Amino acid sequence: MNNQQTLRYASRTALVCIGLFTMQPSSGADSPVIKINEATAKAEVKSDKLRGNLTMLSGSGGNIIVYNSPAGKFVVDSGISVSKDKILSALSAIGPEPLKYLVNTHYHWDHSDGNVWMHEAGATIVGAPQTAHHLGEQTRVEDWNYTFKPLPAAGRPTVLVKGSKTIKFGGETFHMQNFGNGHTDGDLWVYAQKADVLILGDTYWHPYYPFIDNKHGGSINNAIKWADKAIEASTDKTIIVPGHGVASNKTDLKQWRAMLADIRDKVAAMKKQGKSLEEIQATKPTSAYDAKYGGFVIDGNFFTKLVFDGL
Repeated sequence: MNNQQTLRYASRTALVCIGLFTMQPSSGADSPVIKINEATAKAEVKSDKLRGNLTMLSGSGGNIIVYNSPAGKFVVDSGISVSKDKILSALSAIGPEPLKYLVNTHYHWDHSDGNVWMHEAGATIVGAPQTAHHLGEQTRVEDWNYTFKPLPAAGRPTVLVKGSKTIKFGGETFHMQNFGNGHTDGDLWVYAQKADVLILGDTYWHPYYPFIDNKHGGSINNAIKWADKAIEASTDKTIIVPGHGVASNKTDLKQWRAMLADIRDKVAAMKKQGKSLEEIQATKPTSAYDAKYGGFVIDGNFFTKLVFDGL
């Protein structure tokens, strides 16, 4: 990815949020969730064509992927609801066809907050059982200093994917897969077979350090496991779409996976020696990668904490 692409994505996703995940919790008003919602309300939603009638919408939290066909639209993730009008405008620009399916790659609000309005617009919601569970109850994410209220029934998946599921729709075949705990306990990826586009949700961030939800089933080892599965499933021609960032390829994913493993190994070795988180952070185990991967909401210091907590 070149510098122009990096700057373009930065402008889209409101990088006024940089570093918010690293602050120490104080009050709910300081939560990065609130600040990201405020920034997202001001951000534009942009469209990028991928391949085979697939378009990526960015600017509303996580990436939203739209497959358009005469049979309707198949959408992956729903973004943050403050972007509803801008997302609707982007969907209309793609074509007048109605929403038919919405797949949640996981439960986090920046990928699922638009579920209710998309369902009301006609989409059947697909997700892992754990995603439906989290969206149906009050959920606390300590790392974000925020408690999420349950979504109404209209916003929860009704087609549940326990392991894998295939949906043939509008001339494309979509394979959904769960490999157990990953970045959460209920991640799905979506592979558009004809287009050869692999949509990974937040099991992949490009080119950024990822958030890992340790409390709800995620861990650094699980994140690496999912990266291995994605590398195995892709070819040099596959377009690989992250939950945050720009579309990439197998080479980028391999480099990202190598970064995860190197930092994991460094932190694990020091933790085994009995060093505290603060002592490990002081050694800057991410320093070789900060310039490349530390330019979004998670810096090297906080990523070190996520790795440490998940070991």
